[in-house]
Amino acid sequence: MVSRASKDYDHLFKLVLIGDSGVGKSCVLLRFADDTFTDSYITTIGVDFRFRTIEVEGRRVKLQIWDTAGQERFRTITSAYYRGADAIIIVFDITDKLSFENVPSWLQEVEKFAPDGIHKLLIGNKSDQAQARDVDPSEIQEFSELHSTPYVEISAKSGSNVEEAFVSVARRLVIDRHGKDPGSNQSVPQPISLNDRVKGVVESLYGGNKLCCS
Repeated sequence: MVSRASKDYDHLFKLVLIGDSGVGKSCVLLRFADDTFTDSYITTIGVDFRFRTIEVEGRRVKLQIWDTAGQERFRTITSAYYRGADAIIIVFDITDKLSFENVPSWLQEVEKFAPDGIHKLLIGNKSDQAQARDVDPSEIQEFSELHSTPYVEISAKSGSNVEEAFVSVARRLVIDRHGKDPGSNQSVPQPISLNDRVKGVVESLYGGNKLCCS
């Protein structure tokens, strides 16, 4: 039996990435876990996961991040992976309005399969494609506030805000856990505000074979 002292982390949290196919979930995972990016898009079949250990609030936090397939036919497979999750990250593509319009259905799935009161984060990917934006920032902000779900815009391609997004989730989980301990005086973290910073603007990748991972 492994003793607590021998662990290389203080907390282990399971995070699940969900969202429509093609929004860049796999690329978000690779950017955070391995700090890599590829234009080659291979649809995730079933579920993939990666680990990364970070330091948050003075504690070593090991994140187990699950990348679930977004295709409708895989929904019955991915539903099993909500069990035991500590946080859900819903990803959409800011250049694809439909992927944002489908977020409510993903939230319904979270309510159905995930533990009650689970932490959620809404991510808008492809902030590097500002000229191709198809979702109004004010609409996203309104949705975020209505559903009490923090929101952040990122780019898996440039890496903008990817680290910050995952660290913010980990911090909320750590503070939430220790906030339940007797004598804890740590406050609840503030929601992530809408961030419209863009590291660079590139041409829209639409047309021909659509790449998902910017």
